Amino acid sequence: MRKRILISIGLIFSIHLIASEESYAYETLAEDLSHPWGLAVIDEKNIIFTELSGNLRIIENGKLNPEPLSGVPEVLFAGQGGLSGIILDPSFNDNKRIYIAFSSPDAGKKTNTLEVVSATLNSGSISNVKTIFKASPSRRTAAHYGARMAFLDDGTLLITSGDGFNYREQAQYLDNHYGKIIRINTDGSIPQDNPFLSNTDALPEIWSYGHRNLQGITVVDGVVYENEHGPMGGDELNIAEPAKNYGWPAITYGKDYSGATISPFTEKEGMEQPIKYWVPSIAPSGMAYYDDTLFPNWTDSLLISALVPGDVRRLKVENSKITEEEILFSDLGRIRDVASSPDGTIILATDGPNGKLIRVIKK
Repeated sequence: MRKRILISIGLIFSIHLIASEESYAYETLAEDLSHPWGLAVIDEKNIIFTELSGNLRIIENGKLNPEPLSGVPEVLFAGQGGLSGIILDPSFNDNKRIYIAFSSPDAGKKTNTLEVVSATLNSGSISNVKTIFKASPSRRTAAHYGARMAFLDDGTLLITSGDGFNYREQAQYLDNHYGKIIRINTDGSIPQDNPFLSNTDALPEIWSYGHRNLQGITVVDGVVYENEHGPMGGDELNIAEPAKNYGWPAITYGKDYSGATISPFTEKEGMEQPIKYWVPSIAPSGMAYYDDTLFPNWTDSLLISALVPGDVRRLKVENSKITEEEILFSDLGRIRDVASSPDGTIILATDGPNGKLIRVIKK
C-alpha cells in the first residue's frame, strides 16, 4: 500500500485531509519511447499517443505496434515543439476521426507555428488530413505552444495556444493567437456564438485570453478547467470562461527566471484569479477527470500530471474551490500526460527520450 501525501500550496482555503488510502500497482504498457506527449484512450486495450519527436504510435489489443502510423504531417521537433496534443472525435466510434496539435515549420523553416489537423485513423496510417487551425502570427521561438484540446458539450473544439515565450505581452491583445484559448468547429469554421465576433479588432476564433503556456484542459459537466505554467512559480489552475481575461503577464504569482519582477500585481480589476496556484512551480502538464469507481477515493477528481519533481496531483473541486489536494505516483519521475481508461485504470506517460506508458491498476 502506498502512502498518500496531502498538501496545500498557493491559495489559502480549508483543505479537507482524508485518512483513507488506495492501493495500486504499475503495469508497463510500452517503454523506450521517444518523448511521449499526448494520450487518447480508445478503449481498455487500445491507446493512440504522440511522441514529440514526430511519431504517432498506437497500442493495439494491449501491445505496442512497433511501427509508427504513417501519414503524419511534417513536424518541427525542436525545443518544446513537436507532435503534441491528440484527442478523439466525440463520434470516434463511428467516424474514426482524430485531431492532432503540433508545431509546424513555415516555408524556409525560419519561423514556425502551432497547427491542428483532423484526420481519419486507419490500420497503420492516418488519412484525410486537413488543417483546421493555424496560429498567427508565426514565431521564431520553439517554446510555449500550448497544444492541448478538449471538446465542449456542443461539439466545438477548444485549443490551447501558448504565448510563445518571447511574445508574452501579446497575450493581452486580441489581434493574435498568443496566450489564448481558441474555439472552432471541427471543420475549422468559426462558431457563430464566439465571444469576440462583433469586435473588429479581435480574431474571431479567440474564446479567452491572458494565458501563458496552457498544458492541460478538460471539460467537466460543462465547466472548462485549464492548467498553465507560470514562470518561476505561479503555475495556475483556472476555470476558463468565454471572453474572460486571465491576466498574463499583467498579473502573476511568479517571477521571471532571472528573479526579476514580471509584474508587481497579483490581481487587477477585470482579470480572473486562478482557483489554485503553485509556488514553487510543479510544471503541470496533462489533465484528466476521474469519474470511475475502481479507485473510489479518487472518484470525481481532477488528475493533473506534473513535471517538477514529477507526480500527479489529485484535486477535488467543490463550488470552484479546491477542497483536497493529494500527490500520487511520485516515484515515476516527470509525468507528461494522464488519462482515464473505461475500465477505471489510469494511463500515465512519463517524459523524456526513454519514456514509458504505464497503467495504474488496482492492487
